[in-house]
Amino acid sequence: MCDGRRHEPPPLHRGQALFLDFDGTLVEIAPAPGLVQVPPELPHLLGELADRLAGAVAVVSGRPLDELASVLAPFAGGIAGDHGLERRCIDGTVTRCLVHPELDRFRPVIADFATRHDGVFLEDKGGSLALHYRQAPSLAARCHALVQRAAQASNGTLAAVAGKMVIELMPRSGGKGRAIADFLADAPFHGRLPVFIGDDITDEDGFAVVNRLAGVSVHVGGGATIARHNLATVGDVWAWLARGLAN
Repeated sequence: MCDGRRHEPPPLHRGQALFLDFDGTLVEIAPAPGLVQVPPELPHLLGELADRLAGAVAVVSGRPLDELASVLAPFAGGIAGDHGLERRCIDGTVTRCLVHPELDRFRPVIADFATRHDGVFLEDKGGSLALHYRQAPSLAARCHALVQRAAQASNGTLAAVAGKMVIELMPRSGGKGRAIADFLADAPFHGRLPVFIGDDITDEDGFAVVNRLAGVSVHVGGGATIARHNLATVGDVWAWLARGLAN
């Protein structure tokens, strides 16, 4: 990773496929997942972008697919939820990976930890487990240690993935990079130059896929990243998208 000076991405154009993270990219991060404020104009913006790009727009997030579909309605385009473990194609077809049995071993242990520590919240997404500690930052090390021990005890089938004030336990078969690659294998994304905008560590494997394809990787905010471009804030993301529609 590098933490050098990166520039704003080039203007969006019609030959691209656009992939957008949700929290920290399209909406501001909230103290807890259920407290996020979704601008009412967001579904309309996504619809306009999809019209401009012949449908090649998808939201790629760690949130559950059904939750994203609900808050983004009536946007009917592509969505990848739970870090690519769930995916809705633009024709409405939904695919979901089976819940990994190893998760069931650790679910009660992590749930008990969250129950016993004020400010720690377990977001059980079904296909992955996210342990949030935004309201208890002093417990960060203990949260990470717990989830990392679970990953190490899973015989290599699960991974501990850190994010902004969260540590997640998920199958190694997931990841936003895989979700982007899956979309790019199908119409209308196939053959287009990918653009991916994200803000977190969990977006880095998506940046890696886009970079390998000579696409446009965009990191939101500061910090080390392999993304080749930068936008400072969620507001800057919206402004860049609006300029793309105006071109």
